[in-house]
Amino acid sequence: FLGGANLSLSATKNNDDTTQENRRQIIQRALSTIPLLALSNPSPSHAASGATNMSNQYAPEFVQQYEDFIRTDEGWQYKDVKLGQGDVSLENGDRAVFDWSGYTIGYFGRPFEAKGGPTGGAFDKDVDYFRTVIGSGTVVPGLEKGLMSMKPGGVRQVIVPYGPLTYPPNDLEHAKIGPKPTTFSGQRALNFVLENPRVDRTLLFNVKLVRIDKANGKGGFTRG
Repeated sequence: FLGGANLSLSATKNNDDTTQENRRQIIQRALSTIPLLALSNPSPSHAASGATNMSNQYAPEFVQQYEDFIRTDEGWQYKDVKLGQGDVSLENGDRAVFDWSGYTIGYFGRPFEAKGGPTGGAFDKDVDYFRTVIGSGTVVPGLEKGLMSMKPGGVRQVIVPYGPLTYPPNDLEHAKIGPKPTTFSGQRALNFVLENPRVDRTLLFNVKLVRIDKANGKGGFTRG
């Protein structure tokens, strides 16, 4: 049911209702597997006709609309599942420590990173959290923008359209721009979508901001 013609976003009219229903079910099931989040299911609509045209790949109408998400002027969308607390905010040079999962929400909600929290050793429970220095250009721009207005402990869903806000096409190993999927299968699932202009390459990131490490002005950080 995940293979063959049923995966096409340009399904025939006779199969349209079934395809749309299957799509909703897959996305809903994918989102519900994240123990960190109590998520509701976005309600995607079909991508605009002509979406396979490469000249339209950045056009706003190519990106699916999710009614329960707030859409920014830059094109990325977000929904707060849980608001964080505290007076500390992220600024350029600070280090964001976060947990995350990722889904190809524009293509049947397939996970490219799915985990339920830290799996580190007994003495460092956050060893597997992702870290990025704000403004360093080492994380997907749309995700970094989504992190900027979060507080520690907050949980947010961030929808990133294909284009300048997502993973760059010249870094398929995701060595320069993260977050990088931690498994080969996850990386393969992500790259399959990123390299396929015939599908909606919109991505969903579920992110929990664990803490903010403030820059100390000496090249290091003060743990938050």
